[in-house]
Amino acid sequence: MQQEHFDVLIVGAGLSGIGAGYHLQSKCPGKSYVILEGRDCIGGTWDLFRYPGIRSDSDMFTLGYSFKPWTDPKAIADGPQILSYVRETAVENGIDKHIRFHHRVKRAAWSTSDARWTIEAERAGGEGAAELVRFTCNFLFLCAGYYKYEAGYTPEFAGAADFAGRIVHPQKWTEDIDYAGKRVVVIGSGATAVTLVPELAKTAAQVTMLQRSPTYVVSRPAQDPLANKLRRNLPARLAYHLIRWRNVMWGMFFFQLSRRKPAKVKDLILTGVRAALGPDYDIATHFTPRYNPWDQRLCLVPDGDLFKAIREKRAAVVTKEIDTFTHDGIRLKDGSELAADIIVTATGLVLQVVGGLEVRVDGRPVDFAKTLTYKGMMYTDVPNMASAFGYTNASWTLKCDLTCEYVCRLINYMDRHNFRQAMPHNDDPDITAQPSLDFTSGYVQRSVAKMPKQGSKRPWRLYQNYALDIVSLRFGKIDDGVMRYS
Repeated sequence: MQQEHFDVLIVGAGLSGIGAGYHLQSKCPGKSYVILEGRDCIGGTWDLFRYPGIRSDSDMFTLGYSFKPWTDPKAIADGPQILSYVRETAVENGIDKHIRFHHRVKRAAWSTSDARWTIEAERAGGEGAAELVRFTCNFLFLCAGYYKYEAGYTPEFAGAADFAGRIVHPQKWTEDIDYAGKRVVVIGSGATAVTLVPELAKTAAQVTMLQRSPTYVVSRPAQDPLANKLRRNLPARLAYHLIRWRNVMWGMFFFQLSRRKPAKVKDLILTGVRAALGPDYDIATHFTPRYNPWDQRLCLVPDGDLFKAIREKRAAVVTKEIDTFTHDGIRLKDGSELAADIIVTATGLVLQVVGGLEVRVDGRPVDFAKTLTYKGMMYTDVPNMASAFGYTNASWTLKCDLTCEYVCRLINYMDRHNFRQAMPHNDDPDITAQPSLDFTSGYVQRSVAKMPKQGSKRPWRLYQNYALDIVSLRFGKIDDGVMRYS
């Protein structure tokens, strides 16, 4: 079997993978690299998700790359705009020339004696047949996201086979779904549901958001007036970084306030909902969660579009539990029924560790559930491998940008000292393992046992704090006594 060698192999050509390519080119210019992408195009999440209204739930000044200013007037961008931004970045910087499409990475095996990874990928050929291809690399950088692309999470609903209409998960939305003039029930209360409902309500006969329990929903202007003013009067890059930092600091302040004074923040959010929906709306039932703000991600609605659809009676929220699907819709546990022509199961994602790869180190399979994450990107006793994993309480790209910078610093440090291997190793008996994600969201709780753990103190601890991570990842010591070099 033919084998190609690269200094760095990147898995995934989405937002993180394209960012990784840029950082490698600019900070490690002598290094050869390849990006292996299982699908046939650039974009990852932003190409995979095609459901109506798909958009970011972070502002684009923080979801955008640190090196490429977001110039569109809309701060809360839709999927096609983000996709075009990612693809433009790839083409402008020649990163697209390093991508091999239709290469689904399946296995990675590290050999200490050779100080290199051997990667096996399935390359889709014609006629649907896949052939196995092999690559070797000195450093493996995983940028394949955190959830399974093959399918989203759908619980077992009793009676689903009896329903006469169409059932679709947003992750599998196709263009032939015609919802104009139809009755649609969207099951769920997270970011996808609050995005879909106002968009479907523009042409559907009636849209119902059916939730078991509510989520915190916050309205924000789709355009940022101050940002647009700064961009008119300042150089693009300076304006971008000023807005980026303002948004980062505001986000960190709001998160810390939520942790320290949850009752105050809860009151603040519900006051906003009350102002949007009026004094007669049952906010206690439909928009008051049982948990504190930021125990799960907040849902962002640009220009209050969800509230507007509810006010105009184009959409409704029902907070009840499902008994069974029926021929004509859904019967709830209180005996009432919701008629539907289409049911959308916006019931979450299936989380997956390291893109579902099978990883071995010197023949030993790695069980990532038993590893600790080092600086939120590397794993105990796994050499020369890093993962891009964004923040749960802020924009994904903020952390990925810093991770890319750190990986480049690490590679350059190893070159300067003629090291071939860098491996985080914990020999501190006082460090205890804790869940890596402390969210109560269903998609996290379903998978948290399989996820790598975080340690009780640095560098194994995840702080979910951009300012702290800048200090640690951009300026912290590369030889910190925990990373073992050889």
